[in-house]
Amino acid sequence: MTIQLYGIPNCDTVKRARAWLDARGLAYTFHDYKKEGADPARLTRWIAEVGHEALLNRRGTTFRKLPEAEREGIDAGRAVMLMTREPSMIRRPVVEHDGALLVGFSEDGWSAAFS
Repeated sequence: MTIQLYGIPNCDTVKRARAWLDARGLAYTFHDYKKEGADPARLTRWIAEVGHEALLNRRGTTFRKLPEAEREGIDAGRAVMLMTREPSMIRRPVVEHDGALLVGFSEDGWSAAFS
């Protein structure tokens, strides 16, 4: 099983997700958005699978600091542009494994996905 974990290392939710994987001995590769950026083609694929509303982190300070005009009427294309420009706007963590995509961290959801 190949696990690719995407996120930001200092994010508390990413830290919990990494600790959860480590505690279960699940090996993964970590993609650090701050160092490696966010690939627009990958974001487009993820949005096709889960929708831009599931992937765009509207709760974070980066999104909330946007001018009101930029926060309104966001479609998939604008979401990709925003998340590429500011990867902090991607809900974290995102995991790709064995053809599945997980967005966010939930112990119950992850237990089911990795069983």
